[in-house]
Amino acid sequence: MISKRTLGKQGLEVSALGLGCMGLSFAYGPATEKQDAIKLIRTAFERGITFFDTAEAYGPYNNEELLGEALAPIRDQVVIATKFGFKFGPDGRQVGTDSRPQHIKEVAEASLKRLKTDHIDLFYQHRVDTNVPIEEVAGTIKDLIQQGKVRYFGLSEPGIQTLRRAHAVQPITALQNEYSLWWRKPEEDALSTCEELGIGFVPFSPLGRGFLTGTIDQNQTFDRNDFRNSLPRFTPEARKANQVLVDRLREIAESLKATPAQIALCWLLAQRPWIVPIPGTTKEHRLDENIAATQIELAPDDLREMDQLASSINIEGARYPEALERSTGL
Repeated sequence: MISKRTLGKQGLEVSALGLGCMGLSFAYGPATEKQDAIKLIRTAFERGITFFDTAEAYGPYNNEELLGEALAPIRDQVVIATKFGFKFGPDGRQVGTDSRPQHIKEVAEASLKRLKTDHIDLFYQHRVDTNVPIEEVAGTIKDLIQQGKVRYFGLSEPGIQTLRRAHAVQPITALQNEYSLWWRKPEEDALSTCEELGIGFVPFSPLGRGFLTGTIDQNQTFDRNDFRNSLPRFTPEARKANQVLVDRLREIAESLKATPAQIALCWLLAQRPWIVPIPGTTKEHRLDENIAATQIELAPDDLREMDQLASSINIEGARYPEALERSTGL
C-alpha cells in the first residue's frame, strides 16, 4: 500500500501520491468515457490513493460531477481537493478570474452539490485575482471553514508575498504549483517558504504533461483539442531539443529497473517529506506504474546524479504562452 504524508500543520493526512483527475474530462483531447473514468478513480482508491484533485474549471464542471459520483460510496475515506477563482462565459470558456467573496461562496455551494458531499476537504484558489485583496479571499475561506463547508485552504501558483499574506489570515495547508525535473522554479523560494511556514506542497504536472514518461517524441501528434498544441515547450523543435533529458532519465531508470516516469516521481518524493505529487492518467497500467514509484528508494548518489542532470540541461520552450504565464503569480 501507499504510505501517508501530512500536508500543512493542520493535520491533513493523504496518500503520498494523489490522482490528478483533470485529464479524464479536459485538456488532453476527448474525455474518457464516464464509466471507464469512474472505474479508474475507484481502482486508484483500491490501490491505496486517498487524495483526488479536481476543479470547477475542468470541463468546466463535469470533472467535479464525475469525481462526486465515483467517490460517493467511499466519501468518508478520501480527501477531495477542488478549486475556485475563475469566471466562465455561456460557452464554458474561462473569461477571467473572480475571487470576490460572494462568488467564492457561490462556487463552494455549487461544488458541494456536484461532488455529492457536505464538505470540501481542500479548497484552492486556482489563480490569484489581482482585483481582490488576498486577505479578503483568505477571510472568506476562514468563514467557510468555520461553517464546516471547507476543511483546509490552499493556493495555486501565487507569488510568495501573496502566500504569506493569505497565510497570516487563514493558515495555508497546501501550495499547488507545477514542479518536475523540467520545471524547477519552486526551488527558488516556494519550497523554503513552505518549510518555514509549515505548508505542504502539491506538484501538478509532475511528469511534465507526459513528456517525462518517455512516450512522447518530436513526431508525436496530439488531438486537436489537446492544449499541449498551444504550449511552446511542446513544439516539435522543443521536443526534439528536450529529448536529451528523457534519454538520460531512461538510462538512469533502466539501471534501477524502473521506468522514466517512476524515477521522475521518485525524485520529487525525495525532495521533501511533505511533497505529494498528483500525476494524472486515463490508463490503469499507468496508474499502477505511478503507484509503484512510491516503493522505489533512490540512493543519495542517484539523487545527486539526477540533480546534476536536470541542472545541466537547458530546457527549450516556455511552459505556457506569455498571456497564460502572466495569469500566474510566479
